[in-house]
Amino acid sequence: MADDVFEQGRRGGSLTYDLAESVGRSIIAGEFRDGFPTEGELAKRLGVSRNIIREVVKILSAKGLLSARPRQGTVIEPESRWNLLDPDVLRWLLNREFSVDLLIAFAEARLAFEPHAAAMAARRADAAGRAAITKAIDGMRTSITGHGDRIAADVAFHVAVLEASGNPFFRELRELVNTALRVSMRHTYRIKDPAITLGQHEQTAEAILAGDAEGAYLGMQRMMLDVLSLLPQSAGEPAHQSRTTRRRSAAAS
Repeated sequence: MADDVFEQGRRGGSLTYDLAESVGRSIIAGEFRDGFPTEGELAKRLGVSRNIIREVVKILSAKGLLSARPRQGTVIEPESRWNLLDPDVLRWLLNREFSVDLLIAFAEARLAFEPHAAAMAARRADAAGRAAITKAIDGMRTSITGHGDRIAADVAFHVAVLEASGNPFFRELRELVNTALRVSMRHTYRIKDPAITLGQHEQTAEAILAGDAEGAYLGMQRMMLDVLSLLPQSAGEPAHQSRTTRRRSAAAS
């Protein structure tokens, strides 16, 4: 995406991480089709020491983008090996080009864990967690009147639910959710009535705050299914014609 809505996700202030950001983007954009440069070549190109390049390579290797192989040096791993659970990798992929299939795959993953997180939040949320959910809903209400950032408030709600679940693994997904939602919502918001979106979130929040685990689960599940139905339409493609859906149909036949 040209305007790159995820610049706030960068770990600025560190030369090493800034270079990892730049090189990671270049890898995902396919700018090293002729092979990844040697340590010396990359150091010269970027005007930094080899020690810094080694650290950059370590960072990108941990993200699944690079690996060191005997007699081959540092090579770019195939896309199937990239760590999509790393928020940076997902952000770079989403910035490379719009992919409705990638967003659908992410929405399918959310369907697997967010309803459970909502149910857990209904059972476990402490005062701070409940306050964060309430604040996010208030932000969504305010944004509908034209004040505040509607997407930021929506993201804040989903992150607050993950935090309130009390599950440390769900909490670790907050940056991943933040990253992908900011792209997903830019597309689904264009075709979905803000009042309906708010109503769905309010119902789910009310269930969580009332300690209604089943209601919270079903409310979040409805939202996730709604997203899955809207994403293909947001790309100008009927839901039944998305590549993901076509693959499912072919597998079932």
